[in-house]
Amino acid sequence: MNKTALAYVVSIATLLVAIWLGVSIGTVKIPIETLWNQSDATASNILWKIRMPRVLLAGIVGASLAISGAAFQGLLKNPLADPYTLGVSSGASVGAVITLFFGISLPILGAFTLPVFSMIGAAVTMFLVIGFARLVDRSMKMETIILTGIIFGSFLGSVLSLMIALTQEELRQIVGWLLGSVSMRGWNYIVMVLPFFIIGSFMLWLNRRELNALLFGEERAHHLGVNVKQRKLMILLGGSVLTGSAVAVSGTIGFVGLVVPHMTRMLWGSDHRHVLPLSLFNGASLLIICDLVARTIISPAELPVGVITAFIGAPVFAYIFYKQRRKGAM
Repeated sequence: MNKTALAYVVSIATLLVAIWLGVSIGTVKIPIETLWNQSDATASNILWKIRMPRVLLAGIVGASLAISGAAFQGLLKNPLADPYTLGVSSGASVGAVITLFFGISLPILGAFTLPVFSMIGAAVTMFLVIGFARLVDRSMKMETIILTGIIFGSFLGSVLSLMIALTQEELRQIVGWLLGSVSMRGWNYIVMVLPFFIIGSFMLWLNRRELNALLFGEERAHHLGVNVKQRKLMILLGGSVLTGSAVAVSGTIGFVGLVVPHMTRMLWGSDHRHVLPLSLFNGASLLIICDLVARTIISPAELPVGVITAFIGAPVFAYIFYKQRRKGAM
């Protein structure tokens, strides 16, 4: 078995184990045979109405953030880029919270109003960050992009704080959104996010070879026949669709898009034909496990899953940043 095949076997096996642990462990232990034997009505209801949709939603959100992080890192040639550090998650949160704050529901979109507004917020923020970074530094250095993302993220965080200060009845819902959680989300949330997950992932998958070419620089990619402007736009839009829809159903969950692609490249190489799907599988596994820890570590109370990912992601972010600075100094 070659290294690539091993990578897929390990990643898929890890995801299956994560799903099994996610649906079986909790305040009430659910035997795995409940999946096909529904003689115990109570266990079956807990499995299919509470645990399974929660685990699947966590998997979709983790996969969305991880594959978009992998694409952003490849596009910007920057291991510190992800939806959270670039401010894209904050932009998506603003779009979602505006929808909740004003009670917006467009007749044409219906239940999809929330993810659509969240995606618009993510896309607008992404283009503003890239545009401002290019305005400040034409060479688009790593530090410039990250600092620009932090600036926009801080500003959007202030906008969110203002809306929280002005709100009343919606306060609990908005605060819960900002902390990041997949608790008490039913099958309707999966139905809401799944089309955007498929579309966004497909958009990035179509550009897997172009991401490899862009690693050598835009000029060389152009000479290789890549329509650089069109492909960059498609990658940014695909990442924004994934980030916006994920934030719309789970709130702001940081560092998944940073940690997973970086570890995937370290273990299995940097070919985006494999980095993208492997990041998708591993991102799903990571968030399912993090959500399991969040709901069991202080059971019967729960922690927001965003707290767990921050505990993991912040040290990894610091380590990657330290390595990059050391490499630059050398």
